[in-house]
Amino acid sequence: MLIACLGWGSLVWDPRDLPVQCQPNRWFRDGPFLPIEFTRFSSNGRVTLVITAGSDPVRSLWSPLRLTNLDDARSALGWRECRKKADPKECVGYWPGGPGEADITRPIGEWAKGLAIDAVVWTCLPPKSDRGERDKPGEDEVISRLKKLGYVNGKAAECYIRMTPRQIDTAYRRRIERELGWTPSAEAQ
Repeated sequence: MLIACLGWGSLVWDPRDLPVQCQPNRWFRDGPFLPIEFTRFSSNGRVTLVITAGSDPVRSLWSPLRLTNLDDARSALGWRECRKKADPKECVGYWPGGPGEADITRPIGEWAKGLAIDAVVWTCLPPKSDRGERDKPGEDEVISRLKKLGYVNGKAAECYIRMTPRQIDTAYRRRIERELGWTPSAEAQ
């Protein structure tokens, strides 16, 4: 069974113990188009990428996993992304058979079938602002948050944005580049 993991953020350059076949920063660049944006306020002041309804679709990246069981793939990605949750698999979307919005799972399934991929997993954390989970912060709110960070957290946030693969070219990213000068690093795929 061929299982693919989709990525667009830190999974691509820092998979840690996720059993991907591709080396960091060497993921395949022809993943499905998904509405991804910098709309999750995460730890250490970072603003991270998540699937965000209403955002312009960008081409995701992918890597085959060194696993052949969908449940094992969900557990491995859940452990990498959400190990503090009671059930880390809760933050993992999957195809086929997973719950989710058709406008996300349908293009993923069509893309996977076209490459003879049997199953796909991806991180499905929602947007999050200071107002709470599932609240999508606007561009002004994201810029304001990033400008207020101290040195250490500011460097962590800057690194995340600069290391994001170049093809993840979103409206928020273009604004961050204009206002903060955080352009892709030389290591960004």
